[in-house]
Amino acid sequence: MLSVEHLDQFYGESHTLWDLNLQVAEGQVTVLMGRNGVGKTTLLQCIMGLLKTRSGTIQYQGQNLLGVDAEKRANLGIGYVPQGRQIFPLLTVEENLLIGLPARRDKVRSIPPFIFELFPVLKQMLNRRGGDLSGGQQQQLAIGRALVLDPKLLILDEPTEGIQPNIVQEIGDIIRKLNQEIGLTVLLVEQKLPFARRVGDRFCILDRGRQVAQGEMGELDDELIQKYLTV
Repeated sequence: MLSVEHLDQFYGESHTLWDLNLQVAEGQVTVLMGRNGVGKTTLLQCIMGLLKTRSGTIQYQGQNLLGVDAEKRANLGIGYVPQGRQIFPLLTVEENLLIGLPARRDKVRSIPPFIFELFPVLKQMLNRRGGDLSGGQQQQLAIGRALVLDPKLLILDEPTEGIQPNIVQEIGDIIRKLNQEIGLTVLLVEQKLPFARRVGDRFCILDRGRQVAQGEMGELDDELIQKYLTV
């Protein structure tokens, strides 16, 4: 579904992504892993068009994304939940959810009921401002806002960061449900190893801007963990 090949990215003269390759198979959950500062968020921002790339290709369902403006990538069926959630704190929960609807390809202009089935707390807090929600509730709102687009690929940047354990469990359940019941393809960055093992089908490890390992989640062994993931 998503193919990144020989991608190079620079911040000024600093070379941040080096000849990077990533394959995200349709219908699977792929977990992007690695220590802090190795380029995981940078890669997601390149995929979403928020950062320019120097060379390489990014293809989504056979289409070259490098020729598509960032604001139009959602229209192609890509939902994105950035690190830190980035909801609109002064808008209500309902207004945050409604913002994504214009990007839907089927022109639906109402919040799909399944959003509230997944996240009942959002229905209870429709008129609350986003900034008044807890961190876990804000993360649910951010995921709900991305799902409003009816994406075929959902990209999540550290969805469990700063979230209380019970909500982490719930988010994991929802990712698996979306993947298994409606076939949603997921690419997520995750630091928590138990969570990654629980939700992921495949893994890809970055180190210093390079892809150093990938495979089925069952192949993530102690040697790889010690070499690339432990702090």
